[in-house]
Amino acid sequence: MTIADGFPGQRMLVLPRPRVREALQQPGTSHLVVTDCGYFPEAHSHGRVRSTPIDQAVVIMCVKGEGWCETAAGVFPVRSGQVIVLPPGHPHSYGSSEGTPWTLWWLHVAGRDLPEFLDAAGMTADAPVRTPSDVFRVVALIAEVLQWMERDTTNQSLLASAGAAWHLMAVLASDRSTGDSRDVAVDRAAEYLRAHVDDRVSVAELAAMSMLSTSHFAALFKSRIGYPVLQYQTQLRMARARELLDTTDYSIARVAAAAGYPDSFYFSRQFKRVHGVTPFRYRGQHKG
Repeated sequence: MTIADGFPGQRMLVLPRPRVREALQQPGTSHLVVTDCGYFPEAHSHGRVRSTPIDQAVVIMCVKGEGWCETAAGVFPVRSGQVIVLPPGHPHSYGSSEGTPWTLWWLHVAGRDLPEFLDAAGMTADAPVRTPSDVFRVVALIAEVLQWMERDTTNQSLLASAGAAWHLMAVLASDRSTGDSRDVAVDRAAEYLRAHVDDRVSVAELAAMSMLSTSHFAALFKSRIGYPVLQYQTQLRMARARELLDTTDYSIARVAAAAGYPDSFYFSRQFKRVHGVTPFRYRGQHKG
């Protein structure tokens, strides 16, 4: 037998449905509104079955113990450090492990921006479980939502909680971590490029460090990051160049070298191709 709530030490806030409907018509909260949120510590026998779909997305962050969730795509195990995102409009169920009951931070969200977050992140009923790279950040944002919701149900509090939820959904959408070793390899390669902007690193070298073939690594990188390796590297280098042009009086040659271009003439051509102006003209523009 499962129970929906009533756990010692729990925190929970459910917004009255007339207030939800009102919030969905108001500026700000019409984009995203938190309808329910809570914290369930060591939730023995916790579970919900929703055979009739609801209009909100359900986000559940498991910080301790284990559990499971089920959609039309099947049953998915959930362990500590993983988050469940169940999109609206789909029947689902979930529950705590009998032997190692989970501890959860959770919320329900609705609003007209919600479908875009779900689409951008690939959050579907076919793949409801993921492993965020920064669990503490996810928990902190849900805790912030709960703090505002517990304050009161004024427009100010609902807007503040919506802002924290918007941040949370953006973090989940941008964090495509799956735990797959190939995804981890690509993430580490991208991190390496960010840390070594001025180094000459080839795609083949990155592939070798990732223990993948060059063609396979290149395809995985573009799929996961959204850009080919060299284009991503150029973006990083140009960002470094812009920063130095804006904040220092370095010569163009010195800026070029710091951005990974030993040939300042080639750097200037690349910079103009990306920005439409030369580095010298860029530096002279009014910004800020």
